[in-house]
Amino acid sequence: MTDTKIAYEDFEVGGTIEFGPRAVPADEMIDFAMRYDPQPMHLDQAAGETSLLGGLAASGLFTASIFMRMMCDGYLLNSTSQGSPGLDYVNFRRPLMAGDTVRGRTTVLAKRESASRPGLGFVSVKHELFNQNDELVCEMANTGMFLMRNGGAAA
Repeated sequence: MTDTKIAYEDFEVGGTIEFGPRAVPADEMIDFAMRYDPQPMHLDQAAGETSLLGGLAASGLFTASIFMRMMCDGYLLNSTSQGSPGLDYVNFRRPLMAGDTVRGRTTVLAKRESASRPGLGFVSVKHELFNQNDELVCEMANTGMFLMRNGGAAA
């Protein structure tokens, strides 16, 4: 591991990380839905138009999955991340529609050093996914586990 990776010490309460944008093509949404969530509004434009969603819309699980990929590409793969014990919540605020372009933001809410594992810290964050109209599509919160630089106490 090199010192250029984002480590626990690099997260500041109130700080944000922006990532994206990412286009969301219909064929990718439909492929995911065919495999994992084959409801009509996720598979067919006409069915989506007659649903409450108003058009071909992504499965919520697809939305969360691409959001995770965007976070990985945006910063997690260049960090000392050790995963997360789980999500606090996931809220879908509006449908992710075929053809949307989304961007994400992570905001650091709190951080603390592990009491039982020296060299490990917990970073509590809120994630937001916005469409091309800056409308909130999805929000999530979780605590991530990150190694400290040089395995020592945080600065």
